[in-house]
Amino acid sequence: MSAAKAVRAALALGLAVPMLTACFEEPSPLDAVRDFLVGWQRGDYAGAARRADGDPAVVRRALEDVGVQLDAASFRFSLKGVKRDGDSAKAEYHAEVDLGENNPLWEYDSTLPLHQVDGQWKIQWSPSVIHPELHAGERFAVDVEPLARQPILDRANESLQDETIRYVAGVYPDKIADKVALCEQLSQVTGFAEDRLLSRIQSSPPQSFVPLATFGGKTFGQVRDKLKAIKGISIRTDSLPVAPKSPKDIVGRVAAITPEAEQQLGGPQRAGDTVGRDGLQKAYQDQLTGSTETKVVILDSSGKQVKELKAWPGRANTSVRTTIDSGLQAAGDSAVTASQQVALVALQASTGEIRAVSTQGMSQQKDALAGKFPAGTTFSIIATDALLKNGFDPKQKVPCSADRSVAGARFQHVGYTGGTTPTFAAGFARGCVTALASLARRVSGDAVVASAAKYGIGSPWELPLSSFSGSLPNPASDAATAKLIAGQTARVSPLTMALVAGAVKSGTWRPPVLVTSPSSPDPTAEVAPAAPPAPIPLDPTVVEQIRTLMRAGVTSGSARAAAAPGDPVYGVAAGIGYVVKKQRRDLSWFVGWQGDIAVAVVAESTDASAAATVAGRFFRAADLKKP
Repeated sequence: MSAAKAVRAALALGLAVPMLTACFEEPSPLDAVRDFLVGWQRGDYAGAARRADGDPAVVRRALEDVGVQLDAASFRFSLKGVKRDGDSAKAEYHAEVDLGENNPLWEYDSTLPLHQVDGQWKIQWSPSVIHPELHAGERFAVDVEPLARQPILDRANESLQDETIRYVAGVYPDKIADKVALCEQLSQVTGFAEDRLLSRIQSSPPQSFVPLATFGGKTFGQVRDKLKAIKGISIRTDSLPVAPKSPKDIVGRVAAITPEAEQQLGGPQRAGDTVGRDGLQKAYQDQLTGSTETKVVILDSSGKQVKELKAWPGRANTSVRTTIDSGLQAAGDSAVTASQQVALVALQASTGEIRAVSTQGMSQQKDALAGKFPAGTTFSIIATDALLKNGFDPKQKVPCSADRSVAGARFQHVGYTGGTTPTFAAGFARGCVTALASLARRVSGDAVVASAAKYGIGSPWELPLSSFSGSLPNPASDAATAKLIAGQTARVSPLTMALVAGAVKSGTWRPPVLVTSPSSPDPTAEVAPAAPPAPIPLDPTVVEQIRTLMRAGVTSGSARAAAAPGDPVYGVAAGIGYVVKKQRRDLSWFVGWQGDIAVAVVAESTDASAAATVAGRFFRAADLKKP
């Protein structure tokens, strides 16, 4: 390996090269180049300064200031070559500067002029040694231009956030008498690292406002007096569209970035930015914020920019468009207000697009989208699909008794019994659990599981938020099949059952859709997100019979409370009790549709018709008779 290559390799690895001294005859310009660049790279500015012909204190301070002015995480140098001409020489090197904050590397080439001083090779010092465009009286600065956070939109491109006031604490660097003291005091108030605050101030253009911390109204009220006591701090107010409208849990909340969040997120966030705390605001944080535009510039002694050396445009941010219909969302919200604990999901049957998620006393994410509730006799929709495919006639007489045992499994139906020989259709309309369970020997458990798969139960679809597509046990016995048919062991979310209703209405099961753009929460993803499951066409003859049964559920069955003006309402209602952590819970379900809007409602209630009542309020408020 040549001497120049040896030096280049050592410098690129950031290693000292004391053994190289023996490779060259003294005096050699390579020794001066090696010591200067390795010292600069390692932060041994005094050592580097000894290899220059300028005042050591001036050189040391200049090299140290470069790192501060650029807020650089590191420097790396590689030697490109050295040319000697008698008592003078010239070394060409390549620099890589890590600007931190997940910004790209700044790379440039420069030259080290050398000459001999008293028999020793020295770097001929001037600011252009640092960069060929840097001259006396000038300095570097990093100019950043953060993008305003984009909104989350409903399907009509209307914002799902209200404007809210944020308070931004920042500084004008050239107006601060004691930067260290200011950062120390601000760190005590905000928790941000003192050295990070200081480096941001020192690396910014002196005459520009530098945001350092952002506060909501409540927090600002708590720290306002402390901030005002810090000499040099300026307070600005910004109005940002960040207060979520309904569905608030789905849209998510936005907060000023905290020291903890700053460490977790890294770039492009900086102190003063906002961060999504939950919901879509968190899931699409990088899309909504983008990344800051960053420029490396040269300023003169007055702070005026004289040259732009490098610019990175950053990553454009974008709004997030959802499928939420604000009108239907308002209808859902009004429908659930009279209940204590209830969750409603409404979606467009023909597309699977979620139109509304409304809750009272429940979580829109954890319960409405991702809840794991027993389906009760609303699972009769799927059980009936399997029965009809097996040749069962819904007109067949099936007793609805108050109590029944199937292969040792006991079932009880409270309320209507319909005499001794009602039809299956009547039992379906009234959610008769004993009638359904009695049919366990008329269809195999595997057939019920196969029908459930056709309706998307357990399908691997995904939303950008937590969701649950349902789960079923392995019905290996008649008793297990009876429990499954009765919906006791099937676990579903309201979203799952709204999709089931939409499948019956449209004749095709479709996966849910919540966000239509952008295509992925990750703007830097190199691999496209997995395609959603394909729609599943259902047997049209079977589906038509199920529609007839579900219409009867509203006209003469337990879902009568869901009736509303306009297009006919279809649906089934059910009540089911179960035990969670030794505590009994009673649920009321409604699953059905009006027009092209499919709905599932689950409510904590001992009244089996409670969920149907909520659905009826929704249909009337939504006024779905309109085209």
